[in-house]
Amino acid sequence: MPFVIGLTGGIASGKTTVANLFQQQFGIDIVDADIVAREVVEPESAGLKQIVQRYGAAILLDDGTLNRAQLRDIIFADPNEKQWLDALLHPMIRQRMIEQLDNTTTPYALLVIPLMAENNLQTLANRVLVVDVDESSQIERTMLRDGISQQQAQSIVNSQATRAQRLAIADDVIKNHSKNQQLLYQITELHKKYLEMCRENR
Repeated sequence: MPFVIGLTGGIASGKTTVANLFQQQFGIDIVDADIVAREVVEPESAGLKQIVQRYGAAILLDDGTLNRAQLRDIIFADPNEKQWLDALLHPMIRQRMIEQLDNTTTPYALLVIPLMAENNLQTLANRVLVVDVDESSQIERTMLRDGISQQQAQSIVNSQATRAQRLAIADDVIKNHSKNQQLLYQITELHKKYLEMCRENR
């Protein structure tokens, strides 16, 4: 297992931008929980088969892929269904993330988990890096990016861990309030620091 930096942040904090900069500038391997979460319910996967067993073939789109919108409606309407789905998929996602981390080849790897604080997944990382942004910027960026109302953006922010909860698990913090001009500098400094830690841990 490589030295793992867990990367997290609230919606529209700039996690993807930060992860991409680590990859583009320094070639660092990334394991992304959102991508893994899609992989465990791909057609023919054990995850999707169990979902179909529970909800019937109507949960599939015409091309055989999962109808995410319909599944979201089901689990929002019934907490028990959400529990069932989490119990099914979380262990699969965790297992696959660990497998992918084992296959990384860079001195350290980034493990990108949007809901790290919410799901207590910081245990998978040696260090936690939080991309921090103030709530008003989050709401503004989410409205712009997703074309939703302020109320919808606010309710997404409210459903996630608070800024304080995320910062409480942080070893390192990237401030992303500005328009990205300071990002590369912060990432470069952290990259140097992480390489130094990898050397010490060898």
